[in-house]
Amino acid sequence: MSPQATPAADALLATWEAGLAAGNVSRALLLHAAARPAAATAELMAVPVGQRDADLYELRAALFGDRMNVRVTCRQCAEEMEFDLAARRIAATEGASRDEFTVEHGEWNVRFRLPTTGDLAVAETAPAARAATMLAERCVLAADRAGEAVEAGQLPEDVRQRVAAAAAEADPRADVTLKVACPSCGHQAAAELDIASYLWAELDAWARGTLLDVHLLATAYGWSEPEILALSPLRRRYYLELCADA
Repeated sequence: MSPQATPAADALLATWEAGLAAGNVSRALLLHAAARPAAATAELMAVPVGQRDADLYELRAALFGDRMNVRVTCRQCAEEMEFDLAARRIAATEGASRDEFTVEHGEWNVRFRLPTTGDLAVAETAPAARAATMLAERCVLAADRAGEAVEAGQLPEDVRQRVAAAAAEADPRADVTLKVACPSCGHQAAAELDIASYLWAELDAWARGTLLDVHLLATAYGWSEPEILALSPLRRRYYLELCADA
C-alpha cells in the first residue's frame, strides 16, 4: 500500500461503524476493503488469507506507524511481556509462490489450495466442531488413500492437521506465531498474532477518540463533523488545546 492510498478519516469512521456489530471475519474484510478501496467484495473474498494479512500489516503501518507494541502473557507464571514488531517487515515476508500444494502422509495424498477470506466466512457460520472440516472441504481439491478417491470431509484428523501445517508453512504471513522466553521463569511462551483483531482494536480506540474530538470542537466552534475531520491532526489538536485553555 502506498502512502497515497491511506484512507481518509471519514472513510475510516465508516469502516469502524460498519464493523461494530460484525464478526471477526467480516471485520477483517472491512479492513481489507479499506486497504484496497478499488477492489470489489468478491475479489477480496477470493484473496488468500496470507495476502490479506500482508495488506492489513501495510494498512496498519500507514495508519498508526510501523512499530507494533505486542503483549504476551506467560502461561506458566502469568508474567506480562511486552515487545515491538515491525509491521512492514512482516508484510514483506515472502508469501506463497503457487496456487496448489500437495501433502503425502502414509497412504494419503491430498492436493489443496490456501484458504481465503471467503472460506473463513463460511467456516465461521458452522458449529465449532464442524468448522475445521468445512474449511478442509472447501480447500482440499482432491484426496485419495492408496489410490482410492476420498471426499474432503472424510479426511481423518491427523491428515487435516498435516494439511493445515503445510498451508501455514506455504504462507507464513497467515500464521504469525510469536515465541519469546519469559524473563521471570524461562518458559517459552507462544502466541498467535491476529493482525485483523489487533488492527481493529486500534481502529476502535482511534474512532472513539476522534468522535470525542468532533464533539468537543463542534460544541466549542459550531463546526460540522465533515469540517472537523477535514482538519489535519495537528490543527485539530491545536484547537483542542485552545479549548482546554479557554
